Amino acid sequence: MLVHLRLTVPTRLSGPVRELLLDHDHVTNVVVLEGASLDPEGDLLECDVARETASELLRALDGLGLPDVGGIVLTTPTGTPFAAARRLERLAPGDPEDAVLWEKVVADAYAASRPTITFHVFLVLATMLASVAVITDSSVLVVGAMVVGPEFSTVAALCTGIVFGKARLAGASLRLLVLSFTFAIAVVTLMALFLVLLGVITEEMVTRARPQTGFIWHPDIWSLIVALIAGAAGVLALSTEKANAMVGVFISVTTVPAAGNLALALAVWAPYEIRGSAAQLGVNVAGMVVAGTIVLALQRLLWHRVMARTAHLFGLGREPSARG
Repeated sequence: MLVHLRLTVPTRLSGPVRELLLDHDHVTNVVVLEGASLDPEGDLLECDVARETASELLRALDGLGLPDVGGIVLTTPTGTPFAAARRLERLAPGDPEDAVLWEKVVADAYAASRPTITFHVFLVLATMLASVAVITDSSVLVVGAMVVGPEFSTVAALCTGIVFGKARLAGASLRLLVLSFTFAIAVVTLMALFLVLLGVITEEMVTRARPQTGFIWHPDIWSLIVALIAGAAGVLALSTEKANAMVGVFISVTTVPAAGNLALALAVWAPYEIRGSAAQLGVNVAGMVVAGTIVLALQRLLWHRVMARTAHLFGLGREPSARG
């Protein structure tokens, strides 16, 4: 698996960048179009690099100062059916499926820390769905609310800001989490108050025993354990781009369901459920942040060594396979 780099390079850096690409053991398909870049004025260089060592190459380009004066665009080819790609896959340490592009992780974190309209709308809709789940005591709707909720990417952004020492990123992510949940809970509370006045929602609907959904406002040690596991799994899935695993993370933690229960409890003023829902929400977010930060820090410190060792343990220095 390769990563394609498109580099717009000012003339004064073209020589060093070209030399870096040509001397790199895991780079192929180096293309130089002299004078093709108009802004910045200079050359256009393109290459393919083994995913396992792409971050290493990007750090070297950063050392040359290219990100400050030029441009770097990363794309992932849908297929690389040629011999050099298979050769690089054999030479690079570890397996490309395990590789982490740290620059992409940080870029995605910045994107997830921005307060967009769609983020707020999805969180409000998820909280509304969770409140309906409470009223109907439907575990299916609880799962639906978990999947619709967009908050985990922002939790991961907070972890990234902490691990990389980026205070602004961490602050923006934390602020988005606090303000977005506050907004979503306030909106659903106001809607629930209106329905209470109409007699559609009653206090008994919220405070009665609910065998299927009562757990979402009863935090216990297992709530924390699940949050820790989900936070670890979620950050690992995002950093290694395992989208399928994220579905399991979404339906493991009860952040959004707790927010929906909190909104209803506020509307009918049920202090015991208010405290329980707020505690559940806090336990889930705190657990995910703690576990996610630890996993991300360990990845940053040890992942390259782990990948190198798996090359020996699992025999990843392999011959070309049929897929190539």
